[in-house]
Amino acid sequence: MLHLFAQSPAPQPSERLHPEPVTRLASLRNALRVVDEFGGGPAGDMDDEVSVRWESADEAARRCFDRRSAELVSVAAAGLEAVSFQRDQGLETNIAALRVIADELKTGLKDLEQIFSR
Repeated sequence: MLHLFAQSPAPQPSERLHPEPVTRLASLRNALRVVDEFGGGPAGDMDDEVSVRWESADEAARRCFDRRSAELVSVAAAGLEAVSFQRDQGLETNIAALRVIADELKTGLKDLEQIFSR
């Protein structure tokens, strides 16, 4: 049979560089950057280190990390949604609220990074 277009195998889904709970760290750091100018951002090297710890961690530590990272994502989403709503309403952004969100994220990220250090 004549094919006018080159036949190539179906693309394979790319493998994740890190497990899902570990990839949440970069998302959380991005959320922190939104609410805190000194919040930093993705730190790939740290994710690599946490990913290595994830692989050698016991199941209880993995479940703890997974649960706590998901909870922190929910906190970040709720905070950012509130900030976005204020902006959509034409209101000034509440600086104190941004500080509270930033402090929650900083504390949560530090706690997450310590789970596999125990």
